[in-house]
Amino acid sequence: MRRFFTGIVGAVVEARAELRIHRTRVLLSLIGVAVAITALTTVVGLGAIAQQSTLESMERGGGRAATLSAYTYSATGAAIDSATLSAAVETIKERYAISYSSTNGNVTMGIQFADGVAQVNTQLVDVDFATMHRFQVTDGSWFQSGDANRMAPALIVNEAFWQRIGSPDLRTHPTVTITGTYPTTGVIIGIGSQYQGDPSPSAIMLTDAYVAVAGDGQFAQQPPSYEFWVPEEVAEPLTTAIQRDLTAAVGDGASVSVNRNDYAGYGGEDPLLPVKLIVTGVAVLILFLGALSLVNISLVTVRQRIREIGIRRSFGASAGRVFFAVMMESVVGTFAAGVIGVFLAVLIVENPTVQELIAQGAADLPPFPIEAALIGLGAATAVGALAGLLPALVAVRVKVIDAIRY
Repeated sequence: MRRFFTGIVGAVVEARAELRIHRTRVLLSLIGVAVAITALTTVVGLGAIAQQSTLESMERGGGRAATLSAYTYSATGAAIDSATLSAAVETIKERYAISYSSTNGNVTMGIQFADGVAQVNTQLVDVDFATMHRFQVTDGSWFQSGDANRMAPALIVNEAFWQRIGSPDLRTHPTVTITGTYPTTGVIIGIGSQYQGDPSPSAIMLTDAYVAVAGDGQFAQQPPSYEFWVPEEVAEPLTTAIQRDLTAAVGDGASVSVNRNDYAGYGGEDPLLPVKLIVTGVAVLILFLGALSLVNISLVTVRQRIREIGIRRSFGASAGRVFFAVMMESVVGTFAAGVIGVFLAVLIVENPTVQELIAQGAADLPPFPIEAALIGLGAATAVGALAGLLPALVAVRVKVIDAIRY
């Protein structure tokens, strides 16, 4: 065993010495490897960012994993008691220790603009909605817990709404009139929308604030849905339990449906599979091209060193020692190139401009993935071993007498 490790150390030292002697040739041959490893590691790192961006985009629509949506509607035409439903939801949250929940409904409100009254689609939510759906306001602020009790209800509007009222500074607390039986003044506190680029004015309002303005009779036939953010491992049993409890609370005259609404509950194929396959395919292609280039260079190099190898064999170097030395030259060189490639990849992936280009709007950008660095170094070592294998076999088959005459 001791002799084995001594041989390995000796081969590594010898390989390092050979690399220093042929530094120009080695440098030229390893530039391509360093570039390939940089590209490989960068692709893996940026792939993680792109995957996070795709994940957050899905979570903005369907909620984080696992988001359960409960829909309640009248099956017989009889009115549903909203107070009873709300009390049942609060009981469920306490019973199953659910920290985040929100209503999610849509109504149409009349808004007085300078050019007349327009019916504006309004989303009704609770304060937890922003956390559950990664909602971000582009200007202003999200709702606070006390906003439901404001005399003038708070509104978050989209860009089209804001521009239609003249793009006022939110620090001036701009207001609009909500028309109806009892016209109400609404205060705009933020700008944002789940659907970027929507050309029609839209707004978001707290459900309790809307009920205070319009009355809960608006939900007599179909109340807004309720969403619960729960751990994935208990999503299935909680789906059954919540449906059972809500059905018991609202009575036989109403129907209740509870199901997962987040991306992970779609079933079938992984929705992120296309991103993963593209990243893997590009990485494998880059690695293959880098290995092929290095093999060609290594073969040419060994043929140029046939006389040197023959002399070493004539002085007693075993076939195994020659084989291992030639292979280790390739491995040591590609490992060094891999370290340089990973370092360059980190600089590229962590560049804010690159991150913004790949993951526009992503809130929780992941750090540079350790697995990307390990893949880069592992790939460099593996490429070195594979690229050195064929030249090492050629070196071993060199006959001493032929090599000396070469």
